[in-house]
Amino acid sequence: MNLLGKLRARFGGKEKPEHLRRGELGERAARTYLRRQGLKFLAANFRSERGEIDLIFRDDDCLAFVEVKTRSSEEWTRPAAAVNAERRRRLSRSALDYLRLLKNPRVKVRFDIVEVLLAEGKVCEVRHLPNTFAMTKPYRYG
Repeated sequence: MNLLGKLRARFGGKEKPEHLRRGELGERAARTYLRRQGLKFLAANFRSERGEIDLIFRDDDCLAFVEVKTRSSEEWTRPAAAVNAERRRRLSRSALDYLRLLKNPRVKVRFDIVEVLLAEGKVCEVRHLPNTFAMTKPYRYG
């Protein structure tokens, strides 16, 4: 979205679509939850040419790249199931772009998923799934 679109969305232009509002609510809930778990917040919505990472945290000596999945129902499947192989590849490449900006520090990395469940437009449950998947080949070491 361009700057004009962002300003309109924020200051009275067209209302954001429901799925975007739900996603923002889920990301705020995930950020709050992870901070309360002792993780240090570093960035939100990091974008590179190769993808986007919802949240980035530091957990002691490890960088946690977090994908947030917000759903109002688990009727069909768990929210984490939406993080398929293609999404994992994009997250891996985006994480490498973030690390490149930091001059490739020798740090541990992990990929977490946070599932946020809504009921009647409000957060009813937050589930943190740490270290859900490894960096995809050929990007990982070993």
